[in-house]
Amino acid sequence: MRHGWRGRGGWQQAEAPDADDAAAWLSGRLPDDWFVGEPEITIDREEILIVGQLASLTGDYADDAARSAAEAGRISRFREDTRDARIDIARQAEHRYRRKVAWGASIGDTRELFTTLSVPVMTRLRQPERQVLDTLVAAGVAKSRSEALAWAVKLVGQHADQWLAELRDAMSTVDDLRAKGPDLA
Repeated sequence: MRHGWRGRGGWQQAEAPDADDAAAWLSGRLPDDWFVGEPEITIDREEILIVGQLASLTGDYADDAARSAAEAGRISRFREDTRDARIDIARQAEHRYRRKVAWGASIGDTRELFTTLSVPVMTRLRQPERQVLDTLVAAGVAKSRSEALAWAVKLVGQHADQWLAELRDAMSTVDDLRAKGPDLA
């Protein structure tokens, strides 16, 4: 990706191209026999994550631990068997959308993600917010402030899924309305 000087703020990452058609492009590009149904495709500014549901296991298992082991084995086999093709598709998508591509698979109650990005995010926190992070570190919940912040974001995400979905829908509506407005260029 290109980088450039953006005034007082310093160096910024160049804007990635629009990826509105990425899910459709990937659905057309992925082999039909990989997943049961359409894969879950999540896109942000840095990454495209593709997670597909694998075919259900048919055997009988002694207990939940045995079933979980079989599910993990099936995901591992999928990962190895499709590696070269996934790399080829990822390279094409990365070139087209200028975002990294990560993969995952799920089966039953087991979900695994392969080589996802961990992107640094800079933020400024005042003392009360830093104290929250430091408390999580001191309590052994996290090893560092960075890990504590990631933990807090995951916790909010788990408890706010419905609200975040409604917010994303509202933002989409605003984008649609903005697109219908006059072109001032």
